[in-house]
This record gives sequence, C-alpha cells and structure tokens, in this order.
Amino acid sequence: MKQFATLFSAIDQSTKTNAKVAAMARYFTQASDTDRLWTIAIFSGRRPKRAVTTTKLREWASERAGIPLWLFEECYPVVGDLAETIALVLPPATHNIDRSLSDWITILRDLKDAEDDVKKQTVLDAWDGLPTTERFLFNKLITGGFRIGVSQKLMTRALAQATDKPEAELAHRLMGDWTPDTITWHALIEAEDASAHASRPYPFYLAHGLEDSPQALGPPDDWQAEWKWDGIRGQLILRDNRYFVWSRGEELMTDRFPELARALDLLPQGTVLDGEILVWGEGGPQSFNALQKRIGRKTVPKKLLQDAPVVLYAYDVLEWGGQDLRETPLEARRDILERALADVPDDAPVRLSPTVPFTAWDDLAAIRADARAASAEGLMLKRNDSPYRIGRKKGDWWKWKLDPLTIDAVMIYAQAGHGRRANLFTDYTFAVWNGNELVPFTKAYSGLKDEEFRKITAWVKKNTLQRFGPVRQVTPHHVFEIAFEGIQASTRHKSGVALRFPRMLRWRQDKPVQEANTLDDLNEMLATYG
Repeated sequence: MKQFATLFSAIDQSTKTNAKVAAMARYFTQASDTDRLWTIAIFSGRRPKRAVTTTKLREWASERAGIPLWLFEECYPVVGDLAETIALVLPPATHNIDRSLSDWITILRDLKDAEDDVKKQTVLDAWDGLPTTERFLFNKLITGGFRIGVSQKLMTRALAQATDKPEAELAHRLMGDWTPDTITWHALIEAEDASAHASRPYPFYLAHGLEDSPQALGPPDDWQAEWKWDGIRGQLILRDNRYFVWSRGEELMTDRFPELARALDLLPQGTVLDGEILVWGEGGPQSFNALQKRIGRKTVPKKLLQDAPVVLYAYDVLEWGGQDLRETPLEARRDILERALADVPDDAPVRLSPTVPFTAWDDLAAIRADARAASAEGLMLKRNDSPYRIGRKKGDWWKWKLDPLTIDAVMIYAQAGHGRRANLFTDYTFAVWNGNELVPFTKAYSGLKDEEFRKITAWVKKNTLQRFGPVRQVTPHHVFEIAFEGIQASTRHKSGVALRFPRMLRWRQDKPVQEANTLDDLNEMLATYG
C-alpha cells in the first residue's frame, strides 16, 4: 500500500498534468503486476464492491476515536468525505502493517460474507496499523467510492511512457468487460493480440461544444452535418457470432437491448457501429424520458419491449469485415455505412442516421433552429476528412447544440456541497409560483462561481427558517435563472414535471421573488417541448 499511497500523494498534491503523468509512469514501472493491474482497474472505475456498510464504519470510527456518534456526524459534512473524516478522527496508529494494494483488496473482498464481528476486528486492526494516508486509501477501498484527480486519458498516457506502447493501442486494450479477476497484466497490456477479445469496444471519439459561429470552421463543403440525438451514445459490436452493446460510459448494456440481436442477421461479422440508442415510435425518435424506462432494467419484460422499442441510429462504422476503419476519412466511412445499411428492412433495429444537407452556414443555422421539432438537441458538425480519434479532441468534430430552455425560480432549500465545497451551501432546491404557493420542481448545484456560493452561504446561515438534517429551509428571497435541456411529465414530483440536466445559469439579483415564473409556465413548456 505504501507505493500506492506515494502515488496518490504525488497526484493529490500537484496541479500539473506532467507531474501527475510522471508519478503514474514511475509507479507502473516499479509496482508488482497485480498492484499495477488493480491500480488501472481502480482508476478506470472497476472498483471492488463495498464489503462493509457506511453505517457500520461510522459507528466503529466514532467508537475507536472515543467520540459520540452525533459529533462524528457533525464532522462528516464539514470534511465532505467519509473516508477522510474517518482517517482524521482516529487516533494515531499503534503499529505498522506493510501489505500491498492487492493484498488489502483480497482481505476486503474476503470480508463480504463474514460476520459483523470479524469485519469489525479486521477494520479496526487495519486502522491501528496504517498511517493517515494509507488509512484514508483503505477507507476508500472499503467504501467502494474511489475518485482521484486523474482521467483515464492521463493514466493511459502514463502507461504509454512506462511500457513504450502507443496511447491509442493502450486506450483500446483498456476498454471492454475485464476485471483483475478475469485478466492478467500481461494479457491486458503486453500480449501481442490484445484486440482478440470479441466484446471489446473502441474508445469513443467525443466532440467539443461550438461556442462561436460555424463561419470560423471554413468552407461548408468541408463539413458533414447530422442531428444531435437525445439518447444514449453506444457501440454495437458483432463478433464471434455474438452481439455486444456498449455505452459511452464503458457499461456493457447488451441484456437491456435484446432487440439489437437481430443485427446478427442483417450485418456481417466483424462489424462495429457507432450511433445513438433511441426509443422509436411511429413518428420517429421519442424523448429521452421514454428511454429512461429501459436504462435501469437488467432484464426487459415483454410489455416494455413493445411499449418502448429501441433502435441504434448509426452514424459511423468503426470496423467492417474485421478491419479497423478509424484512420479512414469520415467521408469514406460514411459511404461504407450507407452501403452496409442500404438493404436493411424498415422495421430493423439498426438504421442509418441521416445527414443534414446544406450549402451555406446561414442555411444550416435556420435548420438548427428547428432541431426540437426533429426530436434533436441540435447539430453535429464533422469534418469530411476526419479520422475517428480517441477522446475529446478539438478541431474535427463539434456539437452545435440549441440554447437551453430557461425559467426563473425561487430558492427555498439549501444544502452543503461535498469535497472542496463542503463548507459552502451549493445544492439548492427551487420552486415556481402556483397561485400564492411556491411549488418545488427541481434541484441544481452547478453554474455559479465560488464567490457567489460564498455570498449565498453567508446569507443562508442568517436566513434559515428550519433544519431537516443537512437541509435548510430558507426565506424565499433569491431568484435564479435555471437552464435545462428538456422537460417531461413526472408523477414523482409535486410539480408534475422533471427537468433534464438542470443547472443555474445566473443569479437574478435584479429580479424580485414575486416575478419568478409559475407552474403554468412550466406546463406550457411541457406541452411545447415535452
């Protein structure tokens, strides 16, 4: 664990990207194969499952620290992180335990089915034998909530430095349905035929938001325009007479979309398509609300398959006949895609997402203005000669989204944030008027600057009406402009509506609370855009 703790400290104490990459590269050069493998797994979200409940950990920590549980609970929101709170309140270690990262993970995994007294003794022994940083990391492992200040892209760059392998190859190797239990360091990183795993997707190419006029992109003839759909970005993989569906978040979702199995009868083996998974109705793509019914289901009942059938609206082909096409220009990939899907029947679960023809940027701007009528969020702009890159790269792919919907709302509840914002009230509940009553309809916690959060925090402390645990009811006084991407009916909310991606656009200090929007305004938006 000492090596891993040294790596964590180097990452945590530096704001320089090169320093973080160098620290990881050193670690990947020096650590054991099992520790290196588990580090990659942890940094890429493949964490071991939680072995002990947080309730038990809080009880044991307050007992070991010799403080009442209520005092520990008061400390927790101030620190903002349970693992760090525990590490700080415990007394100094009484002895030294020197075990590797993988040894600790094995110990924690063995606790999963153990009795509570065995779990407690194991955890207390670890706390007594680890210095603060290692104790903090142990707590992170045991709670299963491990977040660290590096992206998978930076980790891949560090691996490239440590192994002398190309970043693009390593990024592809790290994709797919693997865990340290199912693969070795050699098989994952060093073996020559690492791409042989049938289910492995390709790293997704992500677009940047277009902030200026598209005129700056150059001649329109150099670009392809497509609708930006409001679904789940996914890859459909056909290999070894099986099909696999991966989300952009590297989640294997095959079982949730069984209708896509029909693609095995429509397309050849060695095919990988990139596209949008959408619920498809008689009028075409349906709202994201319809798709949400499918997302959280591991198994899909027959009625849901009938009520919310999905299609993959394909807009790119990454592999054809087993050949990697990512370096092939987009124009040529599009031609292959169009020919591949030319003969699929109209009721097929895989369909060609159309391009949007245009000859001038002004014409395309007018088309974009009607995106919501096409059930889209805006447009995608892709350079015709662009390869399919890895991650978010500027220059070749842009998303030109519609301006968000907005509404002015009143803050009625506030809650402290987490991490570096644990001492600030940053999470707010907002309401609109329904007659003389304020009706809550959404929460938001992003969009303001730290200085604004500090001012609001000072105000909340002076204007709290009631406390409900960590939540404070405040005097209705401040109006905020709330931006959101979509609106839908909801039986779970008192207002009857739910917003998609709500955030605070600005603090309307110029607007009195009486001039905030109404529930009728929300319902009008629902009728228009829902």
